[in-house]
This record gives sequence, structure tokens and C-alpha cells, in this order.
Amino acid sequence: MQVKCWYSIGLGGASAADGRSRIRAGTWLGAAHTIGTMLQFDLLKTAGHARRGRLTLNHGVVETPVFMPVGTYGTVKGVLPRSLEEMGAQIILGNTFHLWMRPGLDVLRQFGGLHRFEGWPQPILTDSGGFQVWSLGGEDGKGRRITEQGVHFASPVNGDKLFLTPELSMQIQTVLNSDIVMQFDECTPYQTAGHVTTEADARASMELSLRWARRSQGEFQRLGNPNALFGIVQGGMFDHLREESLQALAELDLPGYAVGGVSVGEPKEEMLRIMAHTPHRLPAHKPRYLMGVGTPEDLVEGVACGVDLFDCVMPTRNARNGHLFTRFGDLKIRNARFKTDARPVDETCGCHACSGGFSRAYLHHLDRCGEMLGPMLASIHNLHYYVNLMREMRAALDEDRFEDWRAQFRSDRARGV
Repeated sequence: MQVKCWYSIGLGGASAADGRSRIRAGTWLGAAHTIGTMLQFDLLKTAGHARRGRLTLNHGVVETPVFMPVGTYGTVKGVLPRSLEEMGAQIILGNTFHLWMRPGLDVLRQFGGLHRFEGWPQPILTDSGGFQVWSLGGEDGKGRRITEQGVHFASPVNGDKLFLTPELSMQIQTVLNSDIVMQFDECTPYQTAGHVTTEADARASMELSLRWARRSQGEFQRLGNPNALFGIVQGGMFDHLREESLQALAELDLPGYAVGGVSVGEPKEEMLRIMAHTPHRLPAHKPRYLMGVGTPEDLVEGVACGVDLFDCVMPTRNARNGHLFTRFGDLKIRNARFKTDARPVDETCGCHACSGGFSRAYLHHLDRCGEMLGPMLASIHNLHYYVNLMREMRAALDEDRFEDWRAQFRSDRARGV
């Protein structure tokens, strides 16, 4: 089975093959917006709702399903771009809001975008800033003021009053030159000040995000951005609102779609319910992105539900807190039992931390001493685990054995370290 979806913009008439040849030649594409192809998505194979695909973007080809390491401030914390490439990472995230704050658009414009600035020549996806505005609002939501035009809030850097709109988000992301641009949306909270979001409030939030999607698309087109704009399905925990959002966004015929408004404080069972409900209903010929999720088990379940792209801070955040993922369950390196353990973190893992001669005892020691090498090695390991997990799922889909692989995954993870 192969379904192709092409989106192109007439800038110099370059073909996808032209773009790929320039990428292979090592050209920094961030400096000049001259590549013709925004996005090509090839759906290669399916197994139930699970999908095996290929995304061709302006800075390279991405095999899906894929996990995208998060580089909020223009860096994946504690990990060199070279290490990301060595482990097989194909696409990473940058954060529109934080990069707007620091280093600012003048600096990023000087470098022709984010790729050259951070030394990462492969594809980048940027969040629109909507999630950060939600998180900065605090539990009571008083840290922001949402209007039809946009969001008023205070800078977390210096307290300056700021106003972020769909148009400004598109302008920032055009300067960043990210391969995938996210629409500006309102991230519907699960609850505010202890009160669970009502259907009426979720509807108002979802409808505002739809209006902002149209404004994002209009500004994106006005700017002549040569990359790909994704819409974001909202609707809170209400299935019928999710379906309304999905249908309205599909009418905009955007290059790809995301499921947003999960991992916003809801119970895990609610997140899993939305994950089972929404992704497979998105247009089959477009890439599907589940935002901010999650554990290894969540990724496997998400692939089974039809998701193509994932991102989450969990691998690096957990690494900095001594929580490591392995094929045979999670390992908390601060536990005293590892003080003299000479084994690597995961004997089946080929990452630098596991294959480079570093023992559990050594990582335990580094953590106890507060040495920066500890979280660096732990981050490399966790990201390698996530990237390899997706690699294994792609191979299983290619070889028509995804359900068998899933069963083995569950068995291995339940075994324990």
C-alpha cells in the first residue's frame, strides 16, 4: 500500500530530488528559502491503524513512525547534535516561544534560521508557543489573558508585557525556518483552579483555536513560507468536540495534523482514551502528530492507534533525575543497589553510555557527586532507547510482525531490571 501526498510551493521550481541532493551535499538550507517542496508524505504500509510512512521535508527525509527529541532553547539538553545523529535521530523540536525570548529574532535571522544556529542540518519542527502560554498561565490561569486577537502575558525572562498572536507566531516560525510549523492554538486545560473544564468552555476554546488556525494559514501563505503548516485538533476530553475540530481543520487541507490538548494534567486513562479515539480519524494521506506524549508504552500504543510523530521531554527530563529506560523496565540509578553493579544500564543497548564501558555503578557515582557527565550519559541513553524503540517498530511494520513485536515488548518491559 502506498499513498502519496505532495505539497509544493513555486520557489525556483526545485524538485524533491533536487532538495535531497543538496541536503546530501551538506548545504545549509536555512540561509535561503529556495527549496521547492514543502512536504511529501508516502504511506508505505499499514497494520490495523498502525502506519509505516516516509516524510520528505526541506531538510531531509524522515522515516515514520518517529520520535522527535525536544530542544526547547535550540539544544537537546546535554546532548551534542553529533550524538543525536549517531543514535539515529531524524528530526528534533525547537520552541517558538522560548527562542523568541532568547536569543531573539535578530540573532536567528542573522543565521538564516535555527538549523545553522544550533548546528543541526536535519529537519526541525517548531511548536507555536500555545502550550508555553498555557503553562505560564499557572494553575489558576491568571498568568495570561486570552482574547480573540491573541494572548497577553508577562515574559518569564524579565517580566515585560507580551502579546502573542497567530500572525506573530507564523512570523517567528518563518524566521526559524523550521520544516514543520505548528498553528497557533489555545491549549485547552483539563482543569483550572481545581475545576475540570466544562463542555461549554472546551467548545469555546476549540472554536477559538479553529479561528486561529485560519489566521495562521492566511499569514503563513502571505509570508511565502516554503515549509509545512500543521493544524492542531483540540476539544478537551470531549469526543464530539474533537471530531468537530478535526472535520473543520480537514477542510483547510493542511499538509499535516496534530492531536493537541493531551498531557495537560488529565488522568492517564483520559489521555489513552483520546489517543484511541482521535488519531486514526485524521486524514489518512496526511502525517499525524501526537503532541507531548509520552512513556515507551504510550509510544507503542500511539503507533497502534495510527500516530506517525511523537515528541516528549520525558527521556531527557527523567535522565536528569536518575530515571533510565531499558528494554526490561525502568531503572532508577540513585537506588543504592546499583552502587557496585558492574553491568551497563542495558546490556542490549548500543548507545555510548552502554557500549562505551560505563557501568551502573559509575552512573550511580556520577549522580551522587552531581557530576555533569552523569545526566549527559543518562540523556544519551534514554534518547537512544526511544529512537531505537521507533526503529524497531518501523522494522516490525515493514516485516508484517507488529503485533508479535508488541507482545514481546510488553513481556520484556514487565521482566524488570
